Amino acid sequence: MAKKVAYLGPAGTYAEQAAVSYDPDAEGVPCPSIPAVAQAVERGDADEGVVPIENSLQGSVTFTLDLLIHDSNLFIRNELVLPIHHSLLAAPGTRAKDITVIYSHPQALAQCQDYIAKHHPKAEVVASLSTATAVQELAKHGKNAAAIGNLRAAELYGAEVLASNIEDNPNNVTRFVVLGKTPSARTGSDKTSICFWFDDDAPGLLYKVIKSFHELEINLAKIESRPTRESLGRYIFLIDMDGHRDDARVKKALAEVEKQVSILKVFGSYPKAIAPV
Repeated sequence: MAKKVAYLGPAGTYAEQAAVSYDPDAEGVPCPSIPAVAQAVERGDADEGVVPIENSLQGSVTFTLDLLIHDSNLFIRNELVLPIHHSLLAAPGTRAKDITVIYSHPQALAQCQDYIAKHHPKAEVVASLSTATAVQELAKHGKNAAAIGNLRAAELYGAEVLASNIEDNPNNVTRFVVLGKTPSARTGSDKTSICFWFDDDAPGLLYKVIKSFHELEINLAKIESRPTRESLGRYIFLIDMDGHRDDARVKKALAEVEKQVSILKVFGSYPKAIAPV
């Protein structure tokens, strides 16, 4: 039986493209939201789920971070990096000069804002649940509407390509993570993602945590913060580091950090993405 991989749907999203790149032989399970992807895995409707976590232009995907922090105990099992190339799509026969409204996911709209300002300065921009949903619903919006999506969405939903590669930055890539119920084994080229927070607020708390990694010569690839949802000015810290949680140095560092923080959550250790797929 083929593996089932859930992704943010419908078919034609970049998340589907990432899921196919991750496992071309898997059966895709489209889901209406990022939390729904995790729920599909938790229920057993899918073996794994692919969700976006970071874009090179727009930064972290907060829906995914908040899911990992607050709402799921799934592990990050893998990661992959996907180049993002946007196209301006419309119903057949639509003329570019007649476009008065452009639909897409907020991230895609933000990644093409310079193009929109230059070529369609008077067009209204409207957020959709996904890039594929924007393309899928073009037919009901008439001949003055366009959507930003990918070429697969154009093919699936019968849209015409008015312009290609309209992203403002050619280095536009999105990092996706693969979620599952079990952790990944050590490969020797791994990354570990964690979050932690403090119940108290005092000078030097975060410094002491960072110092623990420094003293053990563990490279921190990323550090950022998210609100705790409990009070203004209180934050949860997230770190990506080189190494697997079963590596001696990483294991020692995590043990030291756990003594210093109120809560430590390890999202997972997983193989590093080598290059965009």
